[in-house]
Amino acid sequence: MENFVLNNGVQMPKIGLGVYNIKNENEDALLYALEQGYRHLDTAAAYRNEELIASAIRKSGVPRSELFITTKVWSTDLGRKTRKAFEDSLRKLQTDYIDLYLIHWPAKNYMESWQIMESLYKEGMIRAIGVSNFEPEHLEKVMKQGTIIPAVNQIQTNPLLQQEALHDYMSKHGIQHVAWSPFGHGNQQMLTHPVLTGIAAKYDKTAAQVILRWNLERNIAVIPKSVTPARLKQNMELFDFTLSDEEMKQIAALDEDKRGFIDPRNKFYLWTTRFIPLS
Repeated sequence: MENFVLNNGVQMPKIGLGVYNIKNENEDALLYALEQGYRHLDTAAAYRNEELIASAIRKSGVPRSELFITTKVWSTDLGRKTRKAFEDSLRKLQTDYIDLYLIHWPAKNYMESWQIMESLYKEGMIRAIGVSNFEPEHLEKVMKQGTIIPAVNQIQTNPLLQQEALHDYMSKHGIQHVAWSPFGHGNQQMLTHPVLTGIAAKYDKTAAQVILRWNLERNIAVIPKSVTPARLKQNMELFDFTLSDEEMKQIAALDEDKRGFIDPRNKFYLWTTRFIPLS
């Protein structure tokens, strides 16, 4: 596995496993993923499966020191509840440190949470701290009012939502871009697009592999989710081909700025109790 080096020197695998909506009946898939060499597991308090992740790690026999575990504080725990939320995640994950801890959404009181996370980082409880779904105005506030620049911003990124301006902003400030939902929630328009399938055929790959490789070549880490063994294996097989400049341009032309989930600038969702953890 190749790594990106975060702005504090911590190494993070370029490919991780997103575990949104993975449940107890999917534990075999987690074990298979760890067997295949996945070492970055990306979870969140809102996914309600941190205990499952701990169980799979324990059964896999993979040493904790080889793993990179990401989890996130949920919107209803922002503010002074953040330390307790972090401690709850530690307990559920059965570990005494987190590799990467993120604010899940820029909801109300995120700056108070950031200050608590800075303290946890300085106490050695977290190896790197970052954010998720933050726009430039949110990042600007964190950098002006905080003392630590976020190591990561995890945002929805795929060929139909390429996030070029935000990507450039993060690169300028040394914030690692991590793409969640790289396949647009299994968007068939994307996975069957003739540009992507045509490039895939050239390399004897799938359109999904081309999408992941496209991200890596933009210096973007990926956390695709799957519970299918064949796809879990394919999602790791990205280092035996590279895309040409022309192919990168062809994919760049697919951008529709098409968001497939909540807009992080919409305070109606982010700053009210209506925005609750997903079951």
